[in-house]
Amino acid sequence: MTRRPPRRPSRRVATRIAFAVIVTFVLAQVTWWLVFQTRLLDDAARERSEAWARDVATANEVLARDPGALDALLARYPHLRSVAGADGPTVAVDPAVAAAAREEAAGQRRMLAFEGPFFAVVILLMLALIAGSLRTERELKQRQQNFLSAVTHEFKTPIGTLRLLLETLRYRDVPAAKRADYLARIDGELARLEKTSDEVLAAARLETSGAPPVLEAADLGDAVRRTVERLRGGLEARGADLRVEPMDGPAPVSLAPESFALALGNLLENALKYTPGERKRIVVRVDASGDPLRVHVDDAGPGVPAGERGKIFDRFYRAGDEMTRTSAGVGLGLHLVRNAVQAMNGWVAVADAPGGGARFTIHLPRRVGDDAVPGGTTTGGTTAGGSTAGGTVGDAAGDGPDAATAGAGS
Repeated sequence: MTRRPPRRPSRRVATRIAFAVIVTFVLAQVTWWLVFQTRLLDDAARERSEAWARDVATANEVLARDPGALDALLARYPHLRSVAGADGPTVAVDPAVAAAAREEAAGQRRMLAFEGPFFAVVILLMLALIAGSLRTERELKQRQQNFLSAVTHEFKTPIGTLRLLLETLRYRDVPAAKRADYLARIDGELARLEKTSDEVLAAARLETSGAPPVLEAADLGDAVRRTVERLRGGLEARGADLRVEPMDGPAPVSLAPESFALALGNLLENALKYTPGERKRIVVRVDASGDPLRVHVDDAGPGVPAGERGKIFDRFYRAGDEMTRTSAGVGLGLHLVRNAVQAMNGWVAVADAPGGGARFTIHLPRRVGDDAVPGGTTTGGTTAGGSTAGGTVGDAAGDGPDAATAGAGS
């Protein structure tokens, strides 16, 4: 029977063990230093007391033989003072000098009590910073590996399918109905490749673009309806039961149409991806009450674990293992949503949907001023965080949290 080689500990475990050893060593070293220094102070105080006692005995013996030597003795031993005795002058330790010595020793102990813990705290804080940097680097590396695995899967699978379908059409005489089906599948795989490429390119543009998008006066309800109607056919073809709840009254905002369509489209794709079943219920609702205005996208999926809500808008982040994942995507969809919404002075958040599942919410500041109602002409474009003709666009990022919290990734 072949024996398996011993399993080596992972780098994460080894790092934790190393940090535990370092922390233990630092605490032990500081503790020993405090004990050692305290002992030195105690020994010094004891030796000083014994030396002063010997000085007192010696001076008193000299005075017993020669009382006139008092001044010389006090000059030689400044820590002593004259004390009147029944048989003549004697000397003793000066109480003021003794009190000053005790105060000096107490000050040294206070200094040790401060320096020791302060040194330990500084070392531990530095270790914590190093550990945080290592953790961030490890997480980024893991996300990059997930991204590479996801991109490889997202490109390799459609390419393999396209090759098989093309070879079938090339070398076999297939019926017209099956040929049409093959062509439709080819078109779908090409659309999948195009979507993946567009996500990667859009992420690169958002990362490198220095200029904010130009915002236009728009009605949020109209923008939602236009985006949903443009995407409805493709979503319903993949099983979406898409509903847009009606909204009463105007919802004036400032937005960049392409950025808004990108954000809402990715939220709809995310909702479709993580909703199980043949008919995937997705509800879109615009809430125009108050400021900021909100767009809710509710799905009927498993919801968002609380521990994942602070991570899934990060670039490349996808929960789980890429080797066992069944959902498509490369971990950029929700990252694009956050960046696109922030470029329009808004933010995006995630919570539990009222009927179960996840609710993603886009928050955009209400547009105020003479050009608040779309339908009239806008006298000038608005850049993110800038002013409009007749009003300003508030920086919503300062009014609400950067709620980069979402579901299982995109």
